[in-house]
Amino acid sequence: MRETIKNQILLEMQHNFPLVEKPFEVISQKFGIAESEVLEILQEEKNNGIIRQTSAIFDTKKLGYSSSLVAFCLDEDKILEAVKIINSHPGISHNYLRSHRFNLWFTIAIPPNSIFGLENTVKLIAKLTGANNFLILPTLKMFKISVKLDTTKQLSHKEEVVKKIYKDIVLSNEHLRTIELLQQDIKFINAPFLEMKDKLGLTYERFFELINELKESGVMRRFASILNHKKAGFSSNAMVVWEVDGDKAEVIGQIAAGFSAVSHCYLRPVFQNWHYNLFTMIHASSPEELENIINLIASEIEFKSNMILHSLQEFKKVRIIYFSNEFTEWEKKYAIS
Repeated sequence: MRETIKNQILLEMQHNFPLVEKPFEVISQKFGIAESEVLEILQEEKNNGIIRQTSAIFDTKKLGYSSSLVAFCLDEDKILEAVKIINSHPGISHNYLRSHRFNLWFTIAIPPNSIFGLENTVKLIAKLTGANNFLILPTLKMFKISVKLDTTKQLSHKEEVVKKIYKDIVLSNEHLRTIELLQQDIKFINAPFLEMKDKLGLTYERFFELINELKESGVMRRFASILNHKKAGFSSNAMVVWEVDGDKAEVIGQIAAGFSAVSHCYLRPVFQNWHYNLFTMIHASSPEELENIINLIASEIEFKSNMILHSLQEFKKVRIIYFSNEFTEWEKKYAIS
């Protein structure tokens, strides 16, 4: 019984975290247990490393940052030193070793005041790491970005991906100060937002009003817990890339994004040495289940070829701290005088 409740709560924390004064009280009422038990379960999962962080997730582009997925082709004996260099950049949120000659895959975000820009930053990192080749694979079309691991294990079911309509917003200093604090990992206590709103000198009413403005504009995607895939029971993860007809990519991408096991689904550019344009990140609890999900997707979409890039090792997975001075410091270190 407790295991079932725990898994339901973990799913809720990824989907529908209540943005109210006492969010864990709301969760306790939904599942019919005491608030103290909810807090106990969550703290246990945090201590066990299953919950990585619980904070706001922002839209990089709407904050003025440019970003891309990047793939490096590195000699095996250079990988570990390259990882240190790559991970030192504050805009690197994910960095994985994958099963391909392009063996190091990372995501990078560059602030609007960067002196290098995205392409030159990647070129600089490629030079510093001794990469033999690299691909810059920005998002052309996003069909889904929703890292919500289904802890109830209904991995092959379909879900509707709703296209949201957002309001325009001009970010004020009040918004920016709120964003700065919302990036912080909250504590599992009765009133986790109390310290934040007091630091901002706001009432709860104004604090949540600002958060709703950020949500309605799409600047904040959601407020949620991010889980450690493997520790949460999702030991088999792969980036599956597909070569699809560009004219049909819109429809095909929407179908692939509809699978709950797919956390990310993007259309990206192709190159002479890279023909795959549809990217899907898939999470499963076993190699057999992963294979079954890939086969199920393959049976429902039209594609020319595909390739499974298994996640061999995770070198970095963090949330970017936006508007941090670390970006400027990193660029000063490598700026040519």
